Amino acid sequence: MPNNKKKKLTPVQQEYQKLAKNAEPKRPVLTNCLRAFIAGGTICLIGQAVQTAFIKWGGFNKQNAGNPTVAVMIILSTFLTCLGVYDKIAQWAGAGSAVPVTGFANTMSSSALEHKSEGIVYGVGGRMFEVAGPVIVFGTVAAFIVGILHWLFNPSLGGGF
Repeated sequence: MPNNKKKKLTPVQQEYQKLAKNAEPKRPVLTNCLRAFIAGGTICLIGQAVQTAFIKWGGFNKQNAGNPTVAVMIILSTFLTCLGVYDKIAQWAGAGSAVPVTGFANTMSSSALEHKSEGIVYGVGGRMFEVAGPVIVFGTVAAFIVGILHWLFNPSLGGGF
């Protein structure tokens, strides 16, 4: 709690805050980091195996194998979300399951599943971006800002500070 909020609390409230903080269970940070590392690494390993399969058996080169790999990972993540498996993985792995493509697909599909009773247009279509929408907006804005900075500080692009 910020110090400026503590100043407004009565002594009894401050004592309660201390008591509540001491009663909180300690978070297993090392275990959580290890689980996130294992889960995120496993998801990336699966993605790499899919990409290698596209290169070896699909006739793709290294540059062209990325798009179908992303599509397969999105489909796999959505399928596992529909079965309820991805949520169990996420409960165990924490942040490790939020690897960008699969985590984003999980967010979209779980939101769509949650609101499917409201209908295709208002439920699935309207609410699917409820959680993922801010990610898209801020990701787009960040990409725009980085692009402008790259243009400004790269003389070969016409900018050049």
